[in-house]
Amino acid sequence: MFEVSVEDTFAAAHALRNYRGKCENLHGHNYRVQAMFSGPELDSAGLLVDFVVVKKLMQAVVDRLDHQYLNELAPFDVLNPSAENIAKYFYDQISGGLAGGSVTLGHVRVWETDTSCATYRP
Repeated sequence: MFEVSVEDTFAAAHALRNYRGKCENLHGHNYRVQAMFSGPELDSAGLLVDFVVVKKLMQAVVDRLDHQYLNELAPFDVLNPSAENIAKYFYDQISGGLAGGSVTLGHVRVWETDTSCATYRP
């Protein structure tokens, strides 16, 4: 099995609903996002997946969230903008853009800080 990962960053604000503590207040993070792709075989060029293709998929999501107040954007206007839900959102958006074939998006990891992250895998 081969694995390839890409990472990107974005800055955004949020306030956690139904939370007791400082994070219920408006605050921001410099998020780091990693998407891990996997598959059993390489193409004729020796690639699992083209970095350019998967970086564009991730960049489209980053562009939508960067420098925004997440609580005002769908689906986070209803869904709590936790790191866990943000990871699933990235997963859903990126995996929907993958062409068919044997490459799958294995997981997405979202860091809110250098030492705290959440991972979504189906």
